[in-house]
Amino acid sequence: METKKLRSHIGTDGILHIQTPTDYKDTSVEVVVVVQPLDKTDLAPCDDTILQYNAWGKPTTKKSIQEAIAKMQQLRREVALDKTSIREMLEEGRRF
Repeated sequence: METKKLRSHIGTDGILHIQTPTDYKDTSVEVVVVVQPLDKTDLAPCDDTILQYNAWGKPTTKKSIQEAIAKMQQLRREVALDKTSIREMLEEGRRF
């Protein structure tokens, strides 16, 4: 069983739209929804309550973002070409 807490907004049509990723796939589930209006003082979102998810449905955290940036920088170092190599490729291409 998973418990998720999120904030949403009910539009003027009175319909609540909920989108949240889950680890469950192709299965029937029971969902319990508790609707509780927020006070105006509660409307200012704090960073702790707004969950954001990556493309795989996993919550992003400061640590996961820093790890992703580090991996991208490492990949850039591994595949990057130096200026000399680029000049040599351009010169070789002009010969044809």
